[in-house]
Amino acid sequence: MTHDHDLVLRPSAAQTEAALNPPPGRNGGDLVVETLSGLGATTVFGLPGQHALGMFDALRRSSLRYIGLRVENNAGFAADAYGRITGEAAPLLLSTGPGALTSLAALQEARAASAPVLAISSQVPTAGLGGGRHGYLHELPDQQASFRGVVKSVHTVRTQSQIPSAIAAAWESALTAPHGPVWVEIPQDVLLAETHLPQVTAMDATPEDLVPRPELTALAAHLLSSAARPAIIAGGGVVRSDASGKLKSLAERLNAPVVTTFGGKGAFPWTHPLSLQSWLEDRHTTDFLEDADVLLVVGSGLGELSSNYHTFKPRGRVIQIEADLGKLESNHPALGIHADARLALSALLETVGERPDPSVAERVSAVLARVAERIAAQELTLEQDVLASVRRALPAGSPSFWDMTILAYWAWSAFDPRGKNTMHSAQGAGGLGYGFPAALGAAAADPTRPVLAVSGDGGALYSIAELATARQYGLNVTWLIVDDGGYGILREYMTDAFGQATATELARPDYVALAESFGVPGVLTTPGTLEEDLTRALAAPGPSVVVLPALLRMFEPTHLG
Repeated sequence: MTHDHDLVLRPSAAQTEAALNPPPGRNGGDLVVETLSGLGATTVFGLPGQHALGMFDALRRSSLRYIGLRVENNAGFAADAYGRITGEAAPLLLSTGPGALTSLAALQEARAASAPVLAISSQVPTAGLGGGRHGYLHELPDQQASFRGVVKSVHTVRTQSQIPSAIAAAWESALTAPHGPVWVEIPQDVLLAETHLPQVTAMDATPEDLVPRPELTALAAHLLSSAARPAIIAGGGVVRSDASGKLKSLAERLNAPVVTTFGGKGAFPWTHPLSLQSWLEDRHTTDFLEDADVLLVVGSGLGELSSNYHTFKPRGRVIQIEADLGKLESNHPALGIHADARLALSALLETVGERPDPSVAERVSAVLARVAERIAAQELTLEQDVLASVRRALPAGSPSFWDMTILAYWAWSAFDPRGKNTMHSAQGAGGLGYGFPAALGAAAADPTRPVLAVSGDGGALYSIAELATARQYGLNVTWLIVDDGGYGILREYMTDAFGQATATELARPDYVALAESFGVPGVLTTPGTLEEDLTRALAAPGPSVVVLPALLRMFEPTHLG
């Protein structure tokens, strides 16, 4: 009797011939790029270094497209955005020690935002592994220890035969819900040594589905169907799992209002009658959500930014669908469902009942009106006009990437993304310098649409070197730099807390002249001409810079009492 697991696929004659006579001149780096190609990768990001030269030499013998950035952290941000846009694991090739460590902040953002990044770093020669201090260039006592608390999984290779399996395992880890960054390290001598192993022709690294338990979704469906005042908070997990359509169907069936977190922008249509938009830093929204008798939280851990700085105290029953086990019920007791958002929403749609509610649209409109009245009372016309100009200039469907800057904080709450998976920011980890290099990664992923990056002048100085990258590859990114002469939000925080600001003022360059020195067109704009200048820049092919000198203010918070 023959069982399925007894069946072995026999190689074809051509495969046998290729295995017996692999192409000459290959090294361990070739096994890396062959494995990546076999897994379906088409584009890699990174920065060469002495220990990693075996990988970079192999790139010229492969069909992989290489996008080289000028700083490893920026390369990580670009890979992060590529992963967010495509849903694929974006390869990030790095060198040992300083090169590797410089990527840590970007990998933290990818982990916080569940962006799939496959970081592959070189290591000191094999003889230096194990903690001994041999004095190799770039040597760390334990390089992987620096990454273990940041990435999802760590994989160390010691021989060439381990390369394909280690990379495949990392690829599977990166794409298993929740998505995230992973780390593979390969010693220099393993990468440089000639290899006689056959070419890597096919790899199987299909991630397993994170399926919800049926008894939990059955109970959740019953609670939602019988609720008097259900509401939904949709987080980044909805966007990452491509579950926006499922969410819309469920909300409409339940007549449940939906608010999206800042990481979940685009998970629900902004102008839908059930949309509470993204006004999470507002007490009117917080009060409305607290009044729900059943609150469904999908793809969010209800962390600091998603809970109005932990002032949100739900009074009703909470149902939480979350792929990250560490976030499940970490902030509020709930019916916790450990599952991919798309699969869990699909299960709910199978059994949840229709729930009529003729007054729900009126209640949603009333909340949004109260929010608008609160903002209008603060004389913030400049900020609202600037954000509206950006929205009108950016074509619908074009992605935008926002640095940690005051205009981005406005956008978290007030910007209509006009499409799913189109608005991204660094609010996962909250580090500076994300916007522009991330936009470059998005432009590499989809060159058919213009991409917008938004930074303050402080954040811009983190990634100004990548103007060279944008010019070298002709990437279709328009970079809006809001220049207020320093770290504007920190200036505001310190003035409010201490009466005056310290260490927030910056000497900065002439950004237009600086952009033009890289061969990138630049324009100095004003609030009155911003829409026209930004529209023109976005319509032109290739990179461009628009500089807006403006001192913007944040709206008053509601979490301080």
